[in-house]
Amino acid sequence: MPKSKSRKKAVYTPPQTSQQVKMSPRWLAPVMVASWIIGVLWIAVYYVAPRAPGIITLQNWNLLIGFVFIIFGVVLSTRWR
Repeated sequence: MPKSKSRKKAVYTPPQTSQQVKMSPRWLAPVMVASWIIGVLWIAVYYVAPRAPGIITLQNWNLLIGFVFIIFGVVLSTRWR
């Protein structure tokens, strides 16, 4: 039985990367959670006290402001490690 030909090319080995774990900045988690809380509270206050002095002038923009805070918290959560 004939012998198989030996492999001429070297086996591919991927380049070594540093095994250092990337850490989130210390401020990220508190800002993320605070953003969620502010957004939910903003919307809740709009529904509970719709005739409050600062709330009545913004009318339905209050919903947008609350959701912007919540979405900002979600965007920050994608960067959390």
